[in-house]
Amino acid sequence: MDVIIPAPDQLKVLSHNQYNTPEHISPTSVSPSPFEQFRTWVTEVQGIVPEPEAMSISTATRTGIPSSRFVLLKQLDKRGFVFFTNYTSRKSKELLENPHAALAWYWKEVSRQVRVVGRVEKITKEESEEYFKSRPLGSRLGAWASEQSKVIAEGEVAGRLKDVEARFGVDGTRVDADIPLPEFWGGWRIVPDEVEFWMGKPSRLHDRIRYLRVPESSGDAPEWKIERLSP
Repeated sequence: MDVIIPAPDQLKVLSHNQYNTPEHISPTSVSPSPFEQFRTWVTEVQGIVPEPEAMSISTATRTGIPSSRFVLLKQLDKRGFVFFTNYTSRKSKELLENPHAALAWYWKEVSRQVRVVGRVEKITKEESEEYFKSRPLGSRLGAWASEQSKVIAEGEVAGRLKDVEARFGVDGTRVDADIPLPEFWGGWRIVPDEVEFWMGKPSRLHDRIRYLRVPESSGDAPEWKIERLSP
């Protein structure tokens, strides 16, 4: 990528490497299920892409003001894509106001993207507890210590963490402890209505394959319409 800055208040990107992936995808070559196709792609990029589970999630307020940030995909089940967060965070508040979200992955090393649009739902407490117990001790303590997205004073989180460690009897000599799931923390599932797979090609003539959920099909066993989109 070549970048020039012709003036202090400007930045222009003048060129970009050409994409030239050897593979092609088509409506007849992809899996009948976008979930299976996603699993295939994630498996293929393991060891090539440093953090393939990193995804952008876009939410919006009740009035449609959007915001985006990166989180980590933690589960993919028969209904959709799951991540975990504080239920009082900005993104959770927006998901409660407007229960729709968009996800995006960009795997630069292999010139591939995946895009998801769908409805959201909280996963069960039991599912959240199962995942929470698998987290490192520091991450479980951190979930208790952080009032995510709240304005705080310098050093406040460190102080809250010490209070949490004292509350649960954790000190520097312990590598584990029974830290319960906070009632304000858990998982969100994005149940997709649309999933797009993108593969970079020369002259920006990319392969784009989109799955659209067939209306009224089951959330646990959805049917999909598969079509090619113009690049």
